[in-house]
Amino acid sequence: MTILILVLCIISLVLLITWAKVNAFLAFLIVSIGGALLLGMPLGSIGASVNKGLGDTLGSVVIIIILGAMLGKLVAETGAAQQITLALRKIFGYKYVLWAMALTGFIVGIPLFYNVGFVLLVPIIFSVAHNYKLPLVYVGIPMLASLSVMHGFLPPHPSPMALVGLFHADLAKTFLYGFLIAIPAIIVAGPLFARTIRNLPSSYAVKVFPVQDWEKERLPGTANSIVSSLLPVLLIGAASLLGKLAGNNEALKKLAVFLGEPTIVMTIAIVTATYTLGIRSGRRLIAVMKIYEEAVKEIVMIVLIIGGAGILKQILIDSGVNNELVTILQGWQLPPLLLGWLVAAVLRLCLGSATVAGLTAAGIIFPLATKTHVDPNLLVLAIGSGSLFCSHVNDGAFWLFKEYFGLSMKNTFRSWSLMETIVSVMGLIGVLVVDKVFF
Repeated sequence: MTILILVLCIISLVLLITWAKVNAFLAFLIVSIGGALLLGMPLGSIGASVNKGLGDTLGSVVIIIILGAMLGKLVAETGAAQQITLALRKIFGYKYVLWAMALTGFIVGIPLFYNVGFVLLVPIIFSVAHNYKLPLVYVGIPMLASLSVMHGFLPPHPSPMALVGLFHADLAKTFLYGFLIAIPAIIVAGPLFARTIRNLPSSYAVKVFPVQDWEKERLPGTANSIVSSLLPVLLIGAASLLGKLAGNNEALKKLAVFLGEPTIVMTIAIVTATYTLGIRSGRRLIAVMKIYEEAVKEIVMIVLIIGGAGILKQILIDSGVNNELVTILQGWQLPPLLLGWLVAAVLRLCLGSATVAGLTAAGIIFPLATKTHVDPNLLVLAIGSGSLFCSHVNDGAFWLFKEYFGLSMKNTFRSWSLMETIVSVMGLIGVLVVDKVFF
């Protein structure tokens, strides 16, 4: 009965948004409360779960998203994105633009969390699509596939790092195997898949990053544009290096942790870019603040929708659906690597959050894994791959992609959800191949 209610909630959410045209945030709220009642949650705890789901989800990402949107709009408004586009065109040319986008996402995605990378690179995607006269989704998918793979497969991202600790895996080996598996996953889910959806229509409904052609003499310098835009990547990379070089120096370790925190990184980046792309380029501070104000206004609904997905996730956890799924899945008799992937994939479909799905799957698989000789590094990657499976309406990233790229629900499923599924399946294939070759 519980699983039936869960399916009913997902179907209701899709119908409210697509058929009834209900605002997505309100749809999440209605379905979450309705699901809580059907699942028999105590009336007094439903409100607490709603608040916790909204607060926990937004508390971890809202500052990053807002500061990232500010930086992204500044990069677009000042012509820095156009300058980066011109540099990419000069290096890779029109023929290899998809590979350039995938490579950029791969490099940026190693140290950078997905939400930060998304809002940071979206203006570059818009600018490349505009300047190359190419469809927006066609240009964006390769870069976002790379970001997604890095987020789910490789440390230092939250879920892989937690899984490495839980299974006592070797961090270096996990990163090496993940690197080998990530490359084919990115190629297939990025440039190759993008060619199949080249003509997917986009309404450009969200004008967060308006594209305009600047005269070359008015553009910021190439180095300034690149460094200012990718400063968060450089700062997190520097913080990671500092942490490794710190040795037993506790002061340096604490400094590295502080400088590696995404909120701190984005704050430093926005302050720096305000000067390098704004004031230094001749703009008054009040004009730069106006750009930031407009950026915040334009992403409010996106932030609320992400919070709505967090509410539904919390209701499903607090109602005990999570525990019932654990009981069902533990009865399945499958090889540990495949079971780890499958459990994470099912939880991802039900709960939305890749991190929650991965960590929950790890808790289910751990007692089974200790009884087998499965390689813990590959188990981390199998679960990480499964946790990316088929992102849909209960995942904040689904709505982030849909709203920024101005897509219908149908076309979001055809592009984003299918891309995530390809990433997940390619990850599983890669894990099984590595297991066969090396073990």
